[in-house]
Amino acid sequence: MNFKCRASALGQLMTNARSKSETLSQTAKSYIEDWVKEQIYGIKKQIKSKYIQKGLALEDMAIEFYSIAKDQSFMIKNLDNFEDDFFTGTPDCMHEGVVYDFKTSWDCYTFPLFDQEPDMGYFYQLQVYMHLTGLKKAKLVYTLQDTPEYLTYEEPVSYAHVENMYRIKEFDIDYDPEVIEKAKEKVLEAREFVKEMMS
Repeated sequence: MNFKCRASALGQLMTNARSKSETLSQTAKSYIEDWVKEQIYGIKKQIKSKYIQKGLALEDMAIEFYSIAKDQSFMIKNLDNFEDDFFTGTPDCMHEGVVYDFKTSWDCYTFPLFDQEPDMGYFYQLQVYMHLTGLKKAKLVYTLQDTPEYLTYEEPVSYAHVENMYRIKEFDIDYDPEVIEKAKEKVLEAREFVKEMMS
């Protein structure tokens, strides 16, 4: 079993352990244990929620909405998975030298309108995407899309009347090789943990 960290899970691997004597946090260990089970049983752990469902269902719409609002040339969703000896990941979009990750907020109250810094989990995710693609610039983009009736089970929620400036939130992220080096160290520590588990 050669452990590689998914870009979306690097934030879990990078959390600090409570004790200085430990290299991996309990959060990191839980992720690694789930990874090992995936390898043994061949079944990927499924996490289901209405928030994730909306994000997946409206991903293409979010990319199109953003590209029109920002007057970008046609942006195409990426389907290719990238990997190296340490990481694996599938960026949402690469466009004009920038790697994009799109998040569709559940509603206006989960939309990070006033946030000044990106979520650290997504920061790490985009660092891996930049590392794997060789790009040095990234954008974390949140969009606020109408919530269809089949997700709310009530009346559909529309934001069509709201200006685009209140429906798009962007965070620019630069590539940081030091972050990647630290992440590689965590992957190596995770591999040692896997060996201990399986011995």
